[in-house]
Amino acid sequence: MKKKNIIIAAGAVVLLIGLGASVTVTAQNEYKLIRQFGKVSRVIDNPGISMKVPFIQSAATLPKETLLYDLEPSDVITRDKKTMICDSYVLWRISDPLKFAQTLNSSIESGESRINTAVYNATKNVISSMSQDEVITSRDGELSEAVMNSIGDNMAQYGISLLQCETKRLDLPDDNKEAVYERMISERENIAATYTAQGDSEAKVIRNTTDKEVAIQISEAEKQAEILRAEGEQEYMKILAEAYSEENRSEFYSFVRSLDALKTSMQGGDKTVILSSDSPIAQIFEGNDGN
Repeated sequence: MKKKNIIIAAGAVVLLIGLGASVTVTAQNEYKLIRQFGKVSRVIDNPGISMKVPFIQSAATLPKETLLYDLEPSDVITRDKKTMICDSYVLWRISDPLKFAQTLNSSIESGESRINTAVYNATKNVISSMSQDEVITSRDGELSEAVMNSIGDNMAQYGISLLQCETKRLDLPDDNKEAVYERMISERENIAATYTAQGDSEAKVIRNTTDKEVAIQISEAEKQAEILRAEGEQEYMKILAEAYSEENRSEFYSFVRSLDALKTSMQGGDKTVILSSDSPIAQIFEGNDGN
């Protein structure tokens, strides 16, 4: 009886081990590769519990989520033979787990090595076709886009999809950084001086045009004023002629003009005027007609 119980217990243990070896659990963020005799027989990409043949088939796991690979900083040379230091990172994921397993033996390190080579070569080719100034001014997205276009779909042969390639740092070597900065400052100052000169030239043209327009307007205004004064004097002479054409009006205007002349002569604090008896003004005040 004791021997029988041992046999039953051993059988139960073997059964449990076999059952455990035949079940595999796939999480939401992973792929399961079922291998048989070292070859991938099927890929499980849906989460849940799956069955496999115990002791014959084995399960390996590959990540399904987006992965980050940080490249080592490397030297690159621009079109104008200037050395720069490029530090980049890549966001990637496994798009075809079967192809990834067949070409890279399910190794994440092998995948990152392929990515490193592809990104470095693409970055080197792109930067070598640009001047240093163009590289510096393209750090807000154009450079990363050009690198991604250069890589294209080359990584698809490994079951890898590159989602984004960004440059964290694009700098100059310490030994020539100061000289390049001074040259850039000098170039910017020259550009600023050119803009200032152009602005001064345009301002001078505007001032000259404005002065000419003002002079024309002043001339026109003076011309109109002279015309108005001439018309006023003409009207004034006409009124005088009409006034002196009649005797009664002539005496009145003579009297008024005499008063105006007297008023003009009374300047200063002394308001006393001495007139001779034969003065035309005195004769007007005395009522004489000058005869």
